[in-house]
Order: sequence, then structure tokens, then C-alpha cells
Amino acid sequence: MTEREWSRLPDSAVVRYYLYKATKAVEFYRPVMYLYFLSQGLSFTQIALLEATYNVTTVLGEVPTGYIGDRIGRRNSLLVGTGLIAATLVAIGFAGSFPALVALYVCWSMGYNFRSGSEDAWLYDTLTDDRSADEFSRVRGRGESVSLLTGVGAAVVGGYLGNLDLAYPFFVAAGVTALGLPVLLSVSESDTYEETDRDDLSLRRSVGIVRETVTNRRIRAFVVYYYVLFAAVLYLVFMFVQPVFESVVVDLGVASGRVESLLGWYYAAISLVGAGVSYYAGAIRDRIGLRTWFLVLPFAVGAALVGMYAVPVLALPVLLLARGIADATRALASQYVNDRTESLGRATVLSSMAMVSGLTVIPFQLASGAVSDFSSPLLALAIAGGVLIVGSLAVVAWEVPVAAEQRAKIREL
Repeated sequence: MTEREWSRLPDSAVVRYYLYKATKAVEFYRPVMYLYFLSQGLSFTQIALLEATYNVTTVLGEVPTGYIGDRIGRRNSLLVGTGLIAATLVAIGFAGSFPALVALYVCWSMGYNFRSGSEDAWLYDTLTDDRSADEFSRVRGRGESVSLLTGVGAAVVGGYLGNLDLAYPFFVAAGVTALGLPVLLSVSESDTYEETDRDDLSLRRSVGIVRETVTNRRIRAFVVYYYVLFAAVLYLVFMFVQPVFESVVVDLGVASGRVESLLGWYYAAISLVGAGVSYYAGAIRDRIGLRTWFLVLPFAVGAALVGMYAVPVLALPVLLLARGIADATRALASQYVNDRTESLGRATVLSSMAMVSGLTVIPFQLASGAVSDFSSPLLALAIAGGVLIVGSLAVVAWEVPVAAEQRAKIREL
């Protein structure tokens, strides 16, 4: 895209998008999230059950909330989700039992359900207004970069807050998340969305749109390859960063009382790596290509997870890099699906991708929780890495999951 064409992008909308991304606030509690649950007396199996509850809710709620987002507007859907997430974070900080956390995980998942498809759908359609949809990876990647750079300081603060009380990071995250509400109120729906015939979008047609998308020969293998296998394993990495980090650094001689603050700095490093990779998501797409990125990355991550079981100290750089590339990879996957989806029903389709991922990760979570209680999280991640390698080989043998061309032809909308 030329500099003149770039100047036509809806600058004010993009800036507001970046401001919204800066309020996502997850890094305040991420460094201590699972340590908080363990401090409440939960086992790894119970933590896995919490995550499974989250994903069951995702499965049941993604298509309906995506449908609602397509009907009431993407901005309104984002407002509902943001308010629900902020309220849930406050309640988690006060929760003192496993049943209470189960109920709150249902609310938490519903909040993200309302945001998951609508966020990308709003951005893609807004860029489409100015025929700049091919810049989606670049803008979304830079939005993730803004979020992650904000998270660098948030992770450090969250680690030190966790040293005082493991509930404090949740309260602070709730306050910052709530700042997203006035930002969202300042944006408008895209012309592309407003021009669609929403009255023609029934729930039955929404389900039909999802079915057509996932059975499309150009995308079906990709759904299995990324949303079923790779995304599920990256989710396990997210689950086990904290206990693995704690066991490795304590074995290296670090006092257990310093773990929370060190986790803050570790997550800050993850955010820095993620911000850098996400910022260049557009360049990755243009220079490396989606095909090369997705065909190499799962095998590299799988091999690294297996290798760190043999040499535990490798877990520190491996988990940092695996978590660091997750957000950029999600942006590139969203670009791939967006390019093959019509505007009407876009939020529904993107939500359904999260639904597929949420459904298939459940057996991974339950099995990894049982393995972790029986042996260790390191063994659980090593097994997951092996499954990723074997499963990815099977998908490639069935059908190459990413189209040969680096850029799909953008539909004229």
C-alpha cells in the first residue's frame, strides 16, 4: 500500500481501537492468576476444570453472542462484554471457593464471548469502508502491540501487587478494563456493517454461515490445524507458565518468596516479545507469508515443548517465546478467516472459530490437569507437544491447511 493510500485509513477509528486495546488489562493478573487459585486450595485438576468450564461456556455461547453482535452492532456487543469482564474480575478477587469460581468463570467466558468475534469484525469492516481491508493484519497486529506494551508495566505492577495480596491484581485490572467503556462509546459502527441487511440474518442462517465457512475447502484444514491443534496447545502453555516457572527458578536456588515479583518481570518480557512480533504481523504476512509461518511454527513449538522436559531450564526461554508469538499468530489466523468471509455474519463466523477452539481444548485441559497432579506440568506440556507434532503431520498429509498464495483476493464488499 502506498503512503497516499495509507493516509486514507480511518485514523480516528484506528486510534480509538488502539486506546481500547490498551485497556484490556490482562497482564495485571496473569503473572499470579494460577498461583492465586492454588493459594485458594485448588488442585491442578480443579484448575483444569475451571478452564474447561470456561471453554464449555465458550462453546455454548460463541455463536449466540456472535449472532447478537451481528444484530445489535459490534460496538454494543463490545460494551456488554467489557462491562461483564470488569464486574467478574472484581468478584474473582473476593471469591473464596471452587464453586464460586466455577460460576464466575461462566460469567468471564460470556464477557469474552461478546468481545471475541465482534472486535475483529468491527475492525475489518471499518478498514473495508476505505478499501483497506488488506491492512487488517498490520492494524490488528499493532493493536496487539499496544496492548502488550501496556502490559509490560502492568505485569511488573501485578507481580509486586501479588506479593502484597494475590487478589489485588484482579481489582486493578477491573478498574483499567472499565476504562474501555468510554472509549467504546466514542466509536461508531462501520458503514460496511450499517449497509448490511441485518433483518435477513436469522439464527438459522448464522448457523448456516458457520457451516459453510468451516466446510469450505479453502479453510477446513486450517480450522483443524490452527483452531483445533495449535491454539489448544498454546492454551496449555498459558495455563502452566506459572507453576513451571516457579518449579524451575526454585530449583535454580531462588527463594520462594520472590517468585511473584519475578513472575511479573517474566510476563513483562513475554509482553515485550509479543509486542515486537505483533507489531510486525503485517510484515510477517508480506515477507514470510502465512503459508510458511503456519507450516513451520507448530512443529517448532511442539519440538521445543518436548525438549524442555529433558532439560527443564529450557522452559524459561521456550515458554516466553511460545507465549510471545501467540497473539501475532492469532491475528494472522483471523486475517486468513476474514479474507474468506462476507461482512454479513462475520462476527458469527469469527466467534465460531473461538467456539471450535474452546470445544477441542477441553480434553487437552482435563488430561493435562490429571497428568500434572500425577507427575508434573512439564510432562503434560511435553505430551501436548508430541500430540501437536503428530496431529499437524496428519493434517498436512490430509490437506495442506494454508493456501499457496500469500494474499487472498479481498472480496468487493
